[in-house]
Amino acid sequence: MDTRRTHRRTRAGATLLAAVALLIPGCSSGTTTDTANTANSVAKEAAAALTPLPGSTPAALTRYYEQKPAWRDCGTPGFQCATLKAPLDYAEPSKGDIRLAVTRKKATGPGKRLGSLLVNPGGPGGSATAYVQAYAGIGYPADVRARYDMVAVDPRGVARSEPVECLDGPRMDAYTRTDITPDDTKETDALVAAYRTFAEGCGADAPELLRHVSTVEAARDMDLVRAALGDKKLNYVGASYGTFLGATYAGLFPHRTGRLVLDGAMDPSLSARRINLEQTEGFGTAFTAFAEDCVRRSDCPLGRAGTSPERAGKNLKAFFDKLDARPLPTGDADGRTLTESLATIGVIAAMYDEGAWQQLREALTAAMKEKDGAGLLFLSDSYYERDADGAYTNLMFANAAVNCLDLPPAFDSPDEVRKALPDFEKVSPVFGEGLAWASLNCAYWPVKATGEAQRIEAKGAAPLVVVGTTRDPATPYPWAQGLAGQLATARLLTYDGDGHTAYGRGSTCIDSAINTYLLHGTPPTDGKRCS
Repeated sequence: MDTRRTHRRTRAGATLLAAVALLIPGCSSGTTTDTANTANSVAKEAAAALTPLPGSTPAALTRYYEQKPAWRDCGTPGFQCATLKAPLDYAEPSKGDIRLAVTRKKATGPGKRLGSLLVNPGGPGGSATAYVQAYAGIGYPADVRARYDMVAVDPRGVARSEPVECLDGPRMDAYTRTDITPDDTKETDALVAAYRTFAEGCGADAPELLRHVSTVEAARDMDLVRAALGDKKLNYVGASYGTFLGATYAGLFPHRTGRLVLDGAMDPSLSARRINLEQTEGFGTAFTAFAEDCVRRSDCPLGRAGTSPERAGKNLKAFFDKLDARPLPTGDADGRTLTESLATIGVIAAMYDEGAWQQLREALTAAMKEKDGAGLLFLSDSYYERDADGAYTNLMFANAAVNCLDLPPAFDSPDEVRKALPDFEKVSPVFGEGLAWASLNCAYWPVKATGEAQRIEAKGAAPLVVVGTTRDPATPYPWAQGLAGQLATARLLTYDGDGHTAYGRGSTCIDSAINTYLLHGTPPTDGKRCS
């Protein structure tokens, strides 16, 4: 996977176990009573809209807004780095400060400088500073880089900004191997114990920080960064979870919102359970597209030409079941075998980008026909951001920390998961069971959620661009429609295609529309479609 794909995760989508309801999730269109009740509760939860903050800066925050970055060389050619301070608790700034890591690459010219363009690749938990240095600072269109300073800040709790830490490498290895399709009470207890161990590890590391890594607080941090950069308004491109962060900023500071692109949009009005269910359907839709493409090829391990996607899915599920009983060797230096949970993550990882489908076919062929699990383990490791030395980035830790603070848990007990299994398995027979159980992790989180599902309207903001991909596995297209319907000044831009997000992924139509907006302030016509 390239740098762009590695860091673009949904809120819950970082991993099955370390995700709340956002790495994972699909569509609540089922007809069961439980699903209907869920939809009704969502409507009630979403009745309120995010309230904008006052336009004036509170006296207690003045010192933060008056900061001047002390830029220094940070080892990446063309980039400078700085550290800014933010209050740990915006309600009580006297509690202390946290440090935010910021990086920038100044506009290269020619042309008049348009200010700073802040970028966020998603997650939550993806390092924005690593992303901009590895890709956005060189991979964004030359015209955009010529006119904007390319800027990123790691959100609080992420990467270089007071990172949340939970488990060391060996314990994280054990956690990722945990069976996420328990067959009996013993296996259910083991899964719950794994969730508790993970949560306790996060709580022991920084119990006070864990209470203050919400998306609302990260959005307020972005306003401090805007002020420190000397920009009157925030220009921003956010992908996946980055759309939720950007929309939250617009909701809090509508009159400070400049040109915002929200690509692979999330719908903030949905509950955690609804998000998980709808993302599960999204991955099911993506698998169908993969299976249809796979069976037309001679090297497809899931079936021959004429094999239906349903049959291909059953073949894959049967393979997962075999791994549940007997993991495959991988040749891993640490002796890890390919378990059902690791194989599932490996397949899900390839759903983010159709460019990875060939790699997935090869990995599945090796595992299913040659009993070699190395390829799927590699895909899983890429998803978890585990390096060859067995070390993990804090992506999974921050992912859970933010998700579990932003929304109440999708489920409170194993019994609730079991009742919901039919709905999850209906929208995705392949992934439904595992993703339903993955939605349980926040039930054991050491800190209660401070956020709730709510609409974001951002009345008074400049025109915003919301981008949705019709077969996006991680942020299903209806979420883009939902967010665009809430934001008062949104223009919906649609990419009819596969994969997660649309900007910079090969569509000249999408790229041209977004570049025109960023460079000239002219948004696309609402409802514009590209392929």
